[in-house]
Amino acid sequence: MSVLILGVRGMLGQALAQEFSGAGYEMTSCDRAELDITDRVLVLEKIGALKPQIVINAAAYNSIDKAETEDRDLAFKINGEAVGYLVEAAARVGAFFVHYSTDYVFRGDRKDGYTEDDAPDPQSVYAKSKFEGEKKVIGQYLIRTSRLFGPAGIGDSVKKSFVDVMLKLGGEKKELDLVDEEVSSPTYVVDLARATRELIESSAPAGIYHCTNFGACTWYEWAKKIFELTKLNVKLNPVPANKFPRPAKRPKFSKLLNTKSPPLRKWEDALAEYLAPEKK
Repeated sequence: MSVLILGVRGMLGQALAQEFSGAGYEMTSCDRAELDITDRVLVLEKIGALKPQIVINAAAYNSIDKAETEDRDLAFKINGEAVGYLVEAAARVGAFFVHYSTDYVFRGDRKDGYTEDDAPDPQSVYAKSKFEGEKKVIGQYLIRTSRLFGPAGIGDSVKKSFVDVMLKLGGEKKELDLVDEEVSSPTYVVDLARATRELIESSAPAGIYHCTNFGACTWYEWAKKIFELTKLNVKLNPVPANKFPRPAKRPKFSKLLNTKSPPLRKWEDALAEYLAPEKK
C-alpha cells in the first residue's frame, strides 16, 4: 500500500516514516517546504496527483503558550482549517486518513482520566484549535495522544522533548525545581508509530482512539525516573504549577484511557528503551 506522511521532519513524522518504510509500504513524505497544508488548492492538487491509499497527518502547531499570546490565527489555520483540507483531499482519492490530537482537549479535572467517548472541553487557544481539527475528522481515524518523546525531529523549528530537555539540564545543573502536578501519560513515538500502523492494518472501524504508553505521572515524577535511569545526580524539588506561571492553562489531570485498542507497554519501560546507551 502507498502512504503519504505529512510533517515528516518532526519527531512523530520521523518515527512514522521509519515504521511504515520498514514494513514495506510505498512511502511518500512531505513537510512544510514541500506542501503548505493551509493552502487548500495546493493540498487538493498534491494529494490528487499522488493518490496515496493512506494519508497520515503528523503536522501540527504546538507552541502552546505562543498560541495564547500571539499566534492564535496560525494555530487555528494549521490545527483546524488545514485538517479539513486534508480530510477533503483524502476523501477525493479514497484514502484512509489518520490525524493526531491531544489530551489537552479535555478540561482536566477528572482524576481517573478520560475515555474516547468523553466530551472535550478545551481550555486554551492551542487546545481549542486542536478540537477544531478533531471536528473535521469524520469517518476517519483520530488518535489522541500525549507527552511525546523519542529521537528528535530534523526540522528547523522542531522542539526537544521533555526527556531531552531534562538530559541537557541534568548535565548542566545539580538541582532543579519540577512541577509535581499536571498528570498525564508519556508516549514513546516509536510505540505510537507502530500502534498507528497496527490500527490501520487491523481494519478497525473509523473513530476516536486513545494511544499513549500505559500509566501516568507528573512532570516531577517523569524527571525523577529519567535521572534514575541515567544515574545523573540531580536534586529534584517538587513544586506547584504556579511556581512557573505560563500564559496557557494546562489540564491538571489528562490521562487518556484506552478502551478500544490493545494497550501499549508501560511508559517507564518505553523510557528505559529510549535511554538505553545503544539507543543514544
